[in-house]
Amino acid sequence: MALTVENALERAGTGAFQRRLIGIFGFVWAADAMQVLAVGFTAPLIAASFGLTVPEALQTGTLFFLGMLVGAFVFGRLADRFGRRRVLILTVSCDAIFGLASVFAPDFGWLLALRFLTGMAVGGTLPVDYAMMAEFLPAKNRGRWLVALEGFWSIGTVAVALAAWMVSIAVVNDGWRFIFAATALPAIFGLGLRFFVPESPMFLMKTGRAEEARTVIEEILAENGRDGLRPYERLVLAHPEPAVSIFAPPYLRRTLIMLSVWFLVSVSYYGIFTWLPARLAAGEGFGFVRGYGFLVIVALAQVPGYVLAAYGVEKWGRRPTLAGFLAASAFGCLLFTLTTATPILLALSILLMSFALLGSWGALYAYTPELYPTTARATGMGTAGAVARLGGLLAPSVFALVAAQHLSLAIALFAGFLAVSAAISYFIDVETRQLAIG
Repeated sequence: MALTVENALERAGTGAFQRRLIGIFGFVWAADAMQVLAVGFTAPLIAASFGLTVPEALQTGTLFFLGMLVGAFVFGRLADRFGRRRVLILTVSCDAIFGLASVFAPDFGWLLALRFLTGMAVGGTLPVDYAMMAEFLPAKNRGRWLVALEGFWSIGTVAVALAAWMVSIAVVNDGWRFIFAATALPAIFGLGLRFFVPESPMFLMKTGRAEEARTVIEEILAENGRDGLRPYERLVLAHPEPAVSIFAPPYLRRTLIMLSVWFLVSVSYYGIFTWLPARLAAGEGFGFVRGYGFLVIVALAQVPGYVLAAYGVEKWGRRPTLAGFLAASAFGCLLFTLTTATPILLALSILLMSFALLGSWGALYAYTPELYPTTARATGMGTAGAVARLGGLLAPSVFALVAAQHLSLAIALFAGFLAVSAAISYFIDVETRQLAIG
């Protein structure tokens, strides 16, 4: 009797195995969020240590995002060729090594080099994480679990904000070293956890390793308390096919639209949240809308965004949930431009941006890996990740150039980007809610 991996995953359902998996992936995901968002929190401290301006210190972010762009592009392809597990162990190892080495950088030049290498590792980890997690989940509630994984980003955001807040209270010299230490330690622990994650059974089947795939499926069934495979049940490929290109039919249209959305959301998110911590941490703002304490509140606003996105992708579908959160993000940016002199409304606009932008990321990360088959899934996620890092790379420059004319003009520009991304997301040619992935 023939049985596909997807049929076997449906039989296993979600249980102890997936909870263990999301705990491992989520831990490193939170660590990666800390690495990414440390850019804004450390810039004022790095500037003080090396006698630089804050824009000069933000070059650490430029090199970090450049590294992420290279890492996402390269490691996504390697994962489709050599396996998800091997690549993840490699990238998390590099994340831990170079992240920790950043703490001991003797000068600014060394710091830039180490942040580039750390960025490469983080850029490789993020897309492969999602491709792999998606391949261990049954179709009926895959979206909710993928958004839950993205929700660990908010935990990392809160953690790095708290670390920066404690450093600011302690008023220590070279405080950025303590923040980078706080971002590197979770990656070190996460490396050990990665060895407890088996290879994706879908990847194993696609590469002709059916017996290994059967062993992994048996592990999932046993851990979830389900009966094992019968001797007469034989694992087969759901849709036997050669390797495909994400830029060839029938994937070209969805790829171009999805990459456009990733780019526009990334420019907007990193433009706002690279600038925001640096400005508010330096004491700028209005009334209570300043300092690290308020930044912790901004980070906490992400949590309900993820919760609603997790509900929406299963209840309403991936496409409408994504478009709705993008539209809400655009509204939050627009509200900011109209309320810069009113502390309460200004705070509400920033909290709405945090809530809606992270909900958008949740829906985007749930949707994208479902658009491609197993032979191209990590490549698709890696390409999307590379485009996102390009947006992150350009964001500070775009923001600085436009904000030099007027701050509200820069935020209004991001509002426009997000509105466009909301509109074009409706033209993605497939809705993947409860759709099997091959």
